Amino acid sequence: MIKITLPDGSQREFEKEVTVLEVAQNIGAGLAKAALGGEVDGKEVDVSYVIKHDAKLKIITAKDPAAVEIIRHSTAHLLAQAVKQLYPHAQVTIGPVIENGFFYDFAFDRTFTPEDLAKIEAKMQELAKAAQPVTRTTMSRNQAVKYFKDLGEHFKAEIIESIPETEELSLYTQGDFTDLCRGPHVPNTEHLKAFKLMSVAGAYWRGDSKNQMLQRIYGTAFANEKELKAYLNQLEEAEKRDHRKIGKALDLFHLQEEAPGMVFWHENGWTIWQVIEQYIRSKLKVSGYKEIRTPQVLDVSFWKKSGHADKYIENMFLTHSENRDYAIKPMSCPCHVQIYNQGLKSYRDLPVRYAEFGNCHRNETSGSLHGILRVRGMTQDDGHIFCTEDQIQGEVAAFMKLAFAMYADFGLDDNVKVKIATRPEKRIGSDELWDKAEQGLAKALESLNIPFEWLPGEGAFYGPKVELHLKDSIGRQWQCGTVQIDFFVPERLEASYVAEDNTRKVPVMIHRAVMGSMERFIGMLIEHYAGDFPAWLAPTQAVVMGISEKHSEYVTQISEKLQKFGFRARSDLRNEKIGFKIREHTLHKVPFLLVAGDQECEQGTVSVRTRKGKDLGVMPLANFIEILEKAVGRLGKIDVEE
Repeated sequence: MIKITLPDGSQREFEKEVTVLEVAQNIGAGLAKAALGGEVDGKEVDVSYVIKHDAKLKIITAKDPAAVEIIRHSTAHLLAQAVKQLYPHAQVTIGPVIENGFFYDFAFDRTFTPEDLAKIEAKMQELAKAAQPVTRTTMSRNQAVKYFKDLGEHFKAEIIESIPETEELSLYTQGDFTDLCRGPHVPNTEHLKAFKLMSVAGAYWRGDSKNQMLQRIYGTAFANEKELKAYLNQLEEAEKRDHRKIGKALDLFHLQEEAPGMVFWHENGWTIWQVIEQYIRSKLKVSGYKEIRTPQVLDVSFWKKSGHADKYIENMFLTHSENRDYAIKPMSCPCHVQIYNQGLKSYRDLPVRYAEFGNCHRNETSGSLHGILRVRGMTQDDGHIFCTEDQIQGEVAAFMKLAFAMYADFGLDDNVKVKIATRPEKRIGSDELWDKAEQGLAKALESLNIPFEWLPGEGAFYGPKVELHLKDSIGRQWQCGTVQIDFFVPERLEASYVAEDNTRKVPVMIHRAVMGSMERFIGMLIEHYAGDFPAWLAPTQAVVMGISEKHSEYVTQISEKLQKFGFRARSDLRNEKIGFKIREHTLHKVPFLLVAGDQECEQGTVSVRTRKGKDLGVMPLANFIEILEKAVGRLGKIDVEE
C-alpha cells in the first residue's frame, strides 16, 4: 500500500503506484480538472508524475502561488510552438520564466515586427483553445542531440551537448512541437487562458557579443484574465509614473552619456535629497549613531585584505598612480572597520554604531543601468554596528523598529515584506559562522513576530542579510533596507575588543541601511507619489502669485514671511495671466498656490488653492501657516490639501 498525506493532514491509501492526477481524481472530479501540477515531498512535478512510495502531496491549482510559474513556463512553450507554425525556418533556443513573465529567443533572418507579434499571439490563442495534451518523455543526451539536429534545431542541440552525457533529459510535446525542459508543465494547453506578448528585443546567443544576434520575444501570463488585466493596468500606470519623465518635467535631475550611471542633480531634486538626508540624520542621532566620513580611493591591497578584490573585483573601478594600484570604494564597510580600529575597545564600549552617507561606485554593466534606479555612482545611508555576539539580536531588532518607523513617515509602512538571503556559493568564512549568522537574523525577526521568507543563496559574500521590500502605491515591490551579520570582514581587518575575561575577541559587524541607495530610493518615491510629493518633501511647498504687477510688493512680502518660518516658498512675479501661472505651477506639482489681488492686498490675506484644484478660500497668512504646518507634520500620510 502507498500512503499519500495531504496538506490538511488527511491520508489516502492506494494499492499500487499512483500518479498525481489519479490522486486528484480520487479526491474529486473538480480538483482533477483544475490540477496543474503537484508538489511531492517538496518537489514540483507534473500531474503525470508517478508516486511509488509513501509521500506528502499537494495538488497545485491556479489558486496556488506556485501555479503562475508553471503557467508562464508552459506559455513560453506555447509561444515557441506558434512561432514555429507561422515561421518554420525560425530556430528555437531558450525560453525561461522571468519576473512577471517569460521570454523566448529565436534565431530568425529578420526582426519580428509588431504585426508579427499580433499574429503570433493570435496563433497562441488558437493553440491554447485546442486543449492539446502536454506529455513528458525522456531521452539520453546523445539521443536528444541527434533528435534536435535532425529537426534542424542546431542551437537547441548545442545546449544539449553542453550537458553531461550521463544525464537523462526530459522533453515535453504538445501537438507538433517538442522542446527540452525540466518542467513541470500544465497537463494541456487549455489551462493557458490569460497571456500577452509584450515586446521584442535583440539578444546575443548565450549572452556573448561575439555570437549571433537572436530575437527575444517577451510575454507575460497569469492564472486568469482579471490578474492579467490588473498587471497590464499597473504597467500603464507605471509608464505614467516613470521617474525619468517626471524628473525631467519637475526639473529634478538629468543623466548624460559622458557620465553613464552618474546623476546630475538639479536644485529641485537636490532639495528633496537634502530633506531626506537631514531627516535620516535626525533619526540616527537619537538612535546612538556617530556620523563619520571615509575616503573614496584606497590601495587595492586593502581590498584584497578585506576580501573584496577576490569576490567583487569585476564590480570595482580601478585606477593607477605613482606605481600603485587603487580601487574606488564600492562599499563603506571596510573603511568603517579602520575607524573602529583607532584605539583599544573594551566590551563596555560596545555596541559602537557608525553612520555615513557613503558615496560608492560600482561598475555595473551598461545594459543594467536604468535612470536613477540602477546607477554606477550611488550614496547609501550606510551604517555599521560593532557588537558582541550576545548583542546581535537586540541590535537587529532595534534596527527593524527604526526602519519600520521611518518607512511609516514616508507612507510606506503598509505590507512591508521581509526576506532573509542566505549564503551564496561565492563567499568567505566557515559554514559554522554562516549558520550562526543566519540563525541570529531569524531569531531577531522571530522576537518581533515579524514573518519572513528565505532567499537561498542570495546573501552577500561576507554574510547573510535581511531584505526589506516596500510596496508602492500601485502595488510594486521595491527592495530598499537591508541588515547583514558579518563575522568575517572584522577578523580579516584585525578588529578586536577586550572581552570581560581580558582576552581579545573579534566583534561582530552588522551592516545596515534603511533607504539603501539614496538615488534609488528617491527614484522609487518619484514613482510612488507620481511626483505629487507630500508637502514636507516637495521642493517648493508654496508659490505666491499676484494677479497683476501692482501686487508684486505684497506677493514678495508674503513669500519672505513664509521663508522666515522655514517653509520652501517663492514668489512668481512674471507678467503673465494668473490662469497661466496657476496651470504651470499645478503641472509642477507645487502643493499650495497662493494668489493675491486688490482685496487680499487691502485686507492682508491670501487666496489659497491646492495643486489638486481644491479652493481653500481667502484667509489671513497665519491661518495658511497653520495649514502648511499641519501638512508638513503629517509627513508621508495623505496631505490636508488633498
